[in-house]
Amino acid sequence: MPLSAAEIARHPAALRGVQEQARALIHIYETSPRLAAVFATQQRWLLGHVGLALHFRRDPNDRRTEMTIARFIEVVRHNSVASRNTAEAFVKEMLHYNIAEYISASGDGRAHPLRVTEDTIETFTGWIYAHLRTLDLIDGGNRLENFLERPEMLPTLQPLIADGLLTSDRVREPGQTFSLFIWLNNGGIVMDWLMSGIDPEDAHLDRIPTSVISVSEFAHWLKLSRTHLARKLHDAEALGSIGWVGQRGHSVMWVSRQFFDEYMAVQASKLAVVDAAFEACFYNKAAS
Repeated sequence: MPLSAAEIARHPAALRGVQEQARALIHIYETSPRLAAVFATQQRWLLGHVGLALHFRRDPNDRRTEMTIARFIEVVRHNSVASRNTAEAFVKEMLHYNIAEYISASGDGRAHPLRVTEDTIETFTGWIYAHLRTLDLIDGGNRLENFLERPEMLPTLQPLIADGLLTSDRVREPGQTFSLFIWLNNGGIVMDWLMSGIDPEDAHLDRIPTSVISVSEFAHWLKLSRTHLARKLHDAEALGSIGWVGQRGHSVMWVSRQFFDEYMAVQASKLAVVDAAFEACFYNKAAS
């Protein structure tokens, strides 16, 4: 049976596993910043998963299953991810940066068939690796090993993950501070960086120290406007979600117990979606 979000959240190995996962995602960001920008906000992250699912679900022998801008917009609107204009602008940006491409030179506007490029799929596979590795660290399983032995299962696995993410209330409607950051460009990476620097021995505290001291250095590394990041941090500080152990800019930043719990709850829910998809993809296939 796949792990539930509650089982993941309360497991003693959950934090260390999620921290390793965060570092793996930070590495992807550092090595592929342009592609990482696809997932810069939660909305874009969900749009990216929709596009990948449409790509993997297409049947080369059935034109009705081809991914087009029109089909992408239809799925995005059906799942209340974004407006029509936002969805269309997202696809055009993906085409511009060669994250997606037209299948052929022929075609007409929104009916022109698209596909995700191989480089994009290769980088995204690192996202899958990171989450399967976390699940294995939690229960001692061998999901990643199984996936590495059967990489051809990716086109079946990813759409199931996308379906689960789109229907998860906990993922799509997280807590107040988490929600504050997910609308910030690279907000997910901001939170991953904060949480990855926590000493697990401090995780029981009401104010949990991180490794962040300088907002300017933090913003520079993230390629964010210092003013924009500082504004978001100020909003989070007003909520009591972050602060500084001593003088601002000369001491480490802390995150509140509530913010930490919000972050871990979303990670647990996301991992539960991945595990359920993996179970359906690998073990159900094996049983049949």
